[in-house]
Amino acid sequence: MEKMGKFLTLCVCIVLAFVMIFACDARAQAAEGRKLKIGMIIKEPSAPYIQAFVKGVRDRADEFGDVEMLIRDGEANSIKIMEIIDTFISQKIDAFILAGAVDLRALIPGIVRLNEENIPVGALDTSPEGGNVDFFLSFDLAKSSAKATELFIEGIKQRNGGEIPEGVVVEIIGDAADMFAIACTEGFNSVLGKYPQLRVVQGEGKWNNTDSHTKASDLITRYGDKIKGIYVQTPDLMAAGVVSAIEAAGLNAGDFGICGICIGPEGIELIKQKKVLGIVEQPAYDSAYMLVGYLVNKLKGNPVPKIGETIAREGALWSPAAVIKNPWADEGAFVVLNSPLVPQEVDPDDERLWENKVK
Repeated sequence: MEKMGKFLTLCVCIVLAFVMIFACDARAQAAEGRKLKIGMIIKEPSAPYIQAFVKGVRDRADEFGDVEMLIRDGEANSIKIMEIIDTFISQKIDAFILAGAVDLRALIPGIVRLNEENIPVGALDTSPEGGNVDFFLSFDLAKSSAKATELFIEGIKQRNGGEIPEGVVVEIIGDAADMFAIACTEGFNSVLGKYPQLRVVQGEGKWNNTDSHTKASDLITRYGDKIKGIYVQTPDLMAAGVVSAIEAAGLNAGDFGICGICIGPEGIELIKQKKVLGIVEQPAYDSAYMLVGYLVNKLKGNPVPKIGETIAREGALWSPAAVIKNPWADEGAFVVLNSPLVPQEVDPDDERLWENKVK
């Protein structure tokens, strides 16, 4: 009886395997000869890095010729994002991209619903924290932040005769509840923790220059010349506000060694003006461009990156990129793109930087 039970279980497994293979093959056949629809949810459409995402997916879709992008603003609102996902499913999209959200856990039911409909899921910037996310393309936020922080510390040394003095370091973060901000602070602390003589004080810039200006102004007033440096998690959205606060206080922005990750057009200009010491590039355009290619190839049954592989392209700033298991989702691959430090590793005028492509 026990043997019979095992035999029946084996038979069921084999049948299910054939059903899955057939379903994938049928989907690949259906994808040929018709226009594919990819639904994409973004946040903050005016943000330069979001514009880079949009340009990247549209450029790649245009190259395929048989791909239509349906792009909606989720306004970083979990309820609205879930509603859009439901609408996309009713519109029979072939693949889905999440390119911006704050509460990544609240979206798990929507991701699972897409999984149940056999719709491939891709993510940019941050990953849903559950379900199967076939491809998540980004750079390593913690490691990139650590790289920027090492430069930040070096700047403090250079401004203090090669020593790290006692004092205050200001960290302007985005949103304390955001996975992105949490990962950035993790990388920042991995370096700052080696220098107990530096006291870290935080201000929430809320990913915009207005709040960043206000927080930086308050902290400059409170701590004055005790401040040995100001670290800005994402200069593309917050450095201009911090610089304006420094200058409004009659000080020189270059004396604070501003560093962070994510450049943006504003960051490029601040680097050139020597008001910012250095910023790690976010490969926004390339990640979006590549993601569309992976989703379409998956739909058409073509080869796609697999966990354990390394992707390389000569001359590309994002290369090499390791493909690892997505540590946030239940299943799926995380393509970890390389991220250079500007201007130390790459000149700010380099045409490969998306900031010099998207204007």
